[in-house]
Amino acid sequence: MKIEILGMGCPKCKKLYENAQSAVKELNVQAEIVKVEDIQKITDYGIMSTPAIVIDGEVRSAGRIPTPDEIKKWISAK
Repeated sequence: MKIEILGMGCPKCKKLYENAQSAVKELNVQAEIVKVEDIQKITDYGIMSTPAIVIDGEVRSAGRIPTPDEIKKWISAK
């Protein structure tokens, strides 16, 4: 599983990264969590506001910080 955190490194982006790490750890699943700060790659997903989270190529949220529980639901649905 690949989880991408899209954003330029702002505090909200960092918090989303932490929430994703927490969700993966709590579920005890194997996942690669990657920060994507390249504006071209972010816009390729059609994201206009960050932070955003992409799980296995699917945009799950943009412009807000999902909770670890929300992220766990998305991971579990895979």
